[in-house]
Amino acid sequence: MLDRLANTDINARRISHVETCFGSSGKSLANPSRVLVGEGVLTKLCRKKPKQRQFFLFNDIIVYGNIVIAKKRYNKQHILVLKHVRVEEIPDNSSSVEVNDGNDLRNGWLIISPSKTFAVYAQTPMEKQEWMTHMNRCIEEERRKAGMAGNVLESAPAWVPDAEAEECMRCHKTHFSTIQRRHHCRKCGYVVCNSCSSNKAIIQHQSAKPLRVCDVCYDVVTNPSTTSVTSSNTKSVALFSMPRQIGAIADSSDSDDGNDTNQ
Repeated sequence: MLDRLANTDINARRISHVETCFGSSGKSLANPSRVLVGEGVLTKLCRKKPKQRQFFLFNDIIVYGNIVIAKKRYNKQHILVLKHVRVEEIPDNSSSVEVNDGNDLRNGWLIISPSKTFAVYAQTPMEKQEWMTHMNRCIEEERRKAGMAGNVLESAPAWVPDAEAEECMRCHKTHFSTIQRRHHCRKCGYVVCNSCSSNKAIIQHQSAKPLRVCDVCYDVVTNPSTTSVTSSNTKSVALFSMPRQIGAIADSSDSDDGNDTNQ
């Protein structure tokens, strides 16, 4: 079905419209074999709070961005290649995330990739099911064509939202305030204090530049045989020992600053 839509005028016009909506800040999406499968507004769990984002599902990529004018103008384009993506359902009863009216977010799932991992939420169970079904079909087809079926994908961590951590998740001593700032470990996604995240390390599949990591993850990255670490000012901490509610995970960028246009 999707193959028949490729190279058709209607598909070309739809893709051109998406490009126009992103303007000069976006990247060209034209591709002879690319088909726009669907689009819609989803609530994306960002670092500070849930925010609405416009998503476009193509047969080979998923594109999303900030909404400037609904259905007319978007910016801060991000592109994820589907053959490197997987999705996981978030059960409604596992989510602890609230929106402004105090109601829990429901109908969510994870979008997991080497560069970004975050939770999104649909308005209804049916909308969620449609998104997940179409995404899984496109992912499976792209991985099949690339000979990647069955391969285990590397994935970026999902960040714990700021609001979920009142104290450092490593030392449990530092309480965050306007003076004691929160930092996120790029390896495990925990919210940590400055003292527990003074090092940087290169994390494969995320960046060629050194990124801030907590002391536990720094020891693991620099010494892969390490399973726990004991520092001079903290007790022994097992790697990734802190429990995490599956609903309480966020993207590493609260405002989705900058474009991510790798295709």
